[in-house]
Amino acid sequence: MTARQYGLPVAITVAGTGVHLPDTVVPNAMLAETLDTSDEWIVQRTGIRERRWLDPELATSDMGVAAARSALEAARLTADDVDAIVVSTYTYDQPLPSTALIIKDALGAHRALPLDVTQAACAGGVQAMLIAAHLLQSPAIDTVLVIAADCASRVTDPRDRVTRIFFGDAAAATVVTHAASSERGAGLLSWDFGSQLSYDVEIQAGGSRIPSSAETIAERRHYLRMDGRAVWNTATANLPSSIATAAQRAGLPVQEIDHFFLHQANLNILTETMTQLGVPMDRAPITLDKLGNTGAAGMFTALHQSFTRGHLKPGDTYILSAIGAGFQWGTLCMRHA
Repeated sequence: MTARQYGLPVAITVAGTGVHLPDTVVPNAMLAETLDTSDEWIVQRTGIRERRWLDPELATSDMGVAAARSALEAARLTADDVDAIVVSTYTYDQPLPSTALIIKDALGAHRALPLDVTQAACAGGVQAMLIAAHLLQSPAIDTVLVIAADCASRVTDPRDRVTRIFFGDAAAATVVTHAASSERGAGLLSWDFGSQLSYDVEIQAGGSRIPSSAETIAERRHYLRMDGRAVWNTATANLPSSIATAAQRAGLPVQEIDHFFLHQANLNILTETMTQLGVPMDRAPITLDKLGNTGAAGMFTALHQSFTRGHLKPGDTYILSAIGAGFQWGTLCMRHA
């Protein structure tokens, strides 16, 4: 298959981005008060210095709505312009109804088709963008709002050092529209996705196999469990490979790609990924030091940082890449219009 066959015929572009961060800042020192850890230990192993936690009276959709409004304002569009809303979250407000539908109603995006990506965890944002790009191939769709929002503070065990130190809460939104017809070569150039069934990152209880009960609550089986070594091995083996494959399919040397917006999981994983690719770290913006691992939102917080600072210019090529529980991973290679 040639590189041309991986692209989509209708050019698309990011027209605006937005981020919402909770008010409560949780520095490493605060976690060290209740967990067997220290600021130095966390920074050395993760690169994280602080993260945000959502106030208890708020939910994932509240963050998503706030990020969406900022993104629409940046794109100079309104909720009435939105044809579809794709929400990636594994910390949905409740199992039913749809979190995308809740956000649609709050925004007043009455025409929008609500879609939820719920079980790819940190990789859900890449999948949501792929869905948005394909929706925009239809002449009936002009604007898609992609939202990635996760509230991991609600699903990490306060007693568990492995998960509690990593995760923060945040939402990020991206408005994706058709590129101007004159912007030849813009849009989604290629993609690569992969998966490998694993239970090394899981929330065991609450589904049809292990329904919620007093016993599962007492056994703390509704909290996220993670094998850090398995995550490291899988991420460092598959993220560089996926990025290199997507670049090759786009017909681009990976070293010539301008920006790398990667899943903000762990600084050591990002460093290892960029080292394997032979690309300088200054092409991969870092937000995890202040935000922690914000799930599917992390990749988009890095995109937002570059977008709002004017670093992403017309004609620039960039990578969106992430890995999540399951394991599932994916990469998009795009050219900005």
